[in-house]
Amino acid sequence: MSDTVEGIISHTTQQMQKAIQHLELELSRVRAGKANPQILDGIMVEYYGNPTPLSQVANITTPDARTLSLQPWEKNMLQPIERAIIASNIGLNPSNDGNFIRLFLPPLTEERRKELVKRVNAEGEQAKIAIRSIRRDAIEAIKKMQKDGMSEDAAKGAEASIQGITDKEIVAIDGVCKEKEKEIMTV
Repeated sequence: MSDTVEGIISHTTQQMQKAIQHLELELSRVRAGKANPQILDGIMVEYYGNPTPLSQVANITTPDARTLSLQPWEKNMLQPIERAIIASNIGLNPSNDGNFIRLFLPPLTEERRKELVKRVNAEGEQAKIAIRSIRRDAIEAIKKMQKDGMSEDAAKGAEASIQGITDKEIVAIDGVCKEKEKEIMTV
């Protein structure tokens, strides 16, 4: 990290953007009523002794709004893929017909929708904690610079700038979470 105020502010902004990108990635894995291949991201399949992402051993398609279809590149991968999906605990039971594995997504009940909204809000809160942690680190760096000879006015200005960036990012997190909540609650 640079010792200049601009460097600290730039680094802080980049870190906060990464936190929001991580939140968006996590929320993309939350099922919102329609089939989305991203809910299978993170599932690893044992492929010749190596854990391999599911998307690298099978073609994943969405034939309709409630079905995911997986066609393995090799037929002998049907069983390992099936086991990996069951072990991943995503709440879907694979249906194997010898050529394809199909995942049927049941319609979301009101209770399940509310659980998903709670999960979205929890993810949003984790992102806010990450943003606040980044802010704390930046302000500590500025206070260290103040001890090393930076003027008090410059330090206060830099802290205010970092607080402004933090407030903007917190509002962005709230917006992302509200958008996902709206998507989940839409029947």
